[in-house]
Amino acid sequence: MFFVDSHCHLDFPGLAERVEEVMANARRAGVGLVLTIATRRGSWDDVRALAARHRGVVCALGVHPHNAGAEGLVDPAPLIAAAADPRVVAVGEAGLDYHYDFAPRDAQARDFRAHIAAARETGLPLVVHTREADADTMDILEEEMARGPFTGVIHCFSSSRELAERAIALGFHLGIGGILTFKRSEELRRIVADMPMERLLLETDAPYLAPVPFRGKTNEPAHLVHTAEVLARVRGCDLAEVARATSDNFFRLFRRAEALCPARCG
Repeated sequence: MFFVDSHCHLDFPGLAERVEEVMANARRAGVGLVLTIATRRGSWDDVRALAARHRGVVCALGVHPHNAGAEGLVDPAPLIAAAADPRVVAVGEAGLDYHYDFAPRDAQARDFRAHIAAARETGLPLVVHTREADADTMDILEEEMARGPFTGVIHCFSSSRELAERAIALGFHLGIGGILTFKRSEELRRIVADMPMERLLLETDAPYLAPVPFRGKTNEPAHLVHTAEVLARVRGCDLAEVARATSDNFFRLFRRAEALCPARCG
């Protein structure tokens, strides 16, 4: 079986100092490709270099909403230029985070729209972060979609049925991570069970949000399989079907990655 981790942070502490080990663990677990996400403008070059050095790694470039104040993307041009690198397969993560409000909300919204413009211009999918900001996130996505099409994924989906349905209606995907395995996630499992399988991706958000039985420990791409097993139970299918469907979904959305993994990174 071949799995894809559609969202992790290999440059973050806990993973950065042992990337070779982390990727070897991933391959042994059947995770053949990981998408590592840059969250600061100052990390774009390092993340691109990391992807270039390691087999089975591609990257996305963006500015996390936490950093929208100090490193905000007023003009999409620098991101468009940086995304010309063939190992850059997506724009983001970007979006709105009202839980911490580390950046002013108007700066977050401005930054989010700049990322959308970059995604539209490059044709690369947008990786969306939203926390306690569902209504504003979807309003911006719907407004911007009316100005011109783009694609993307709601990263680390763990929110309402309404957000899931609005995102699916826009043509977006849902990134499903370790939260699906948590005891308190009964409603999330019910929502995910009802969503179209062709719109689901697997992710870890490593080094965060480790699934059961690793909850509270450093997460890594190899742990993705535990989330996949729960998704298989939720969907009433076998693990091989989850691996096949979510990997196919990834390559349909992140089209540039297909050229980098013609034989599924074998």
